[in-house]
Amino acid sequence: MGIYAPVTDEELTRARRDPAFRQRLLSQNLEVLLSGIKKLRKAPTPTGEDSKQIREGVELAVRLAEIIQGPAGPVKPAR
Repeated sequence: MGIYAPVTDEELTRARRDPAFRQRLLSQNLEVLLSGIKKLRKAPTPTGEDSKQIREGVELAVRLAEIIQGPAGPVKPAR
């Protein structure tokens, strides 16, 4: 994934109506988040702030993964 792009109001509206789109949107953002965490972990001299951001990122990643999985597991895209 690439650089984080904020979610637009249009995407939020569509995500509320379309479970498959919501799934993709969350998955894409999770990938960007994990990529950022990985980059912070590879920093040559991590700071205390880096460690704090990694912890916060991991907590957010877990929450996103739980939302993606949901009570019945991931939504299968319509074909």
